[in-house]
Amino acid sequence: MPAPSADPPDAAPEALGVQLADADGKLLPQTKEKPSSDDALFKARSRALWDAIVQDKPELAAEFFFPKIAYLDVKASQRPGRDWTNRLMAHFNRDIHKYHRKLGRNRDKLTFERIKIEPARVQWIKPGREYNKIGYYRVTRSQIVFRNVHGNIAALELTSLISWRGHWYVVHLDGFQ
Repeated sequence: MPAPSADPPDAAPEALGVQLADADGKLLPQTKEKPSSDDALFKARSRALWDAIVQDKPELAAEFFFPKIAYLDVKASQRPGRDWTNRLMAHFNRDIHKYHRKLGRNRDKLTFERIKIEPARVQWIKPGREYNKIGYYRVTRSQIVFRNVHGNIAALELTSLISWRGHWYVVHLDGFQ
């Protein structure tokens, strides 16, 4: 198995037009803007996640993973930076590798369709729940939808996405841990 990738840079999402911090490097505040799964950014990140799985390269989807800079503000734990690196990012990398193996030898012949989010599963998580200091939207049990080599629809679970400033980010790819 490839070695875990290093933490993505905190400012990586800005490469795709998402501004996380002001000119002084201070994190911009969370908003209650509901994220979309129909915009170009979400579709580009979804494709990057698929490519990361197929190529077994977690770093390709780093911009779709919840930013560390925001996680430090969101979580009400003693060491959120360590939790982000040692648990969340480590599990994300592990799950990319796991899904890569699960797709099998013909993975290059599979066709990515979309990430399917059930609107009824989207909810606002108030401060104080899930060890958070700041609210966010969360959706669980979404799907990475693709066509198999026979053209039939198949899917992988995308366990949890949460929002920051109106954009979805992956937090748990395969299961809560």
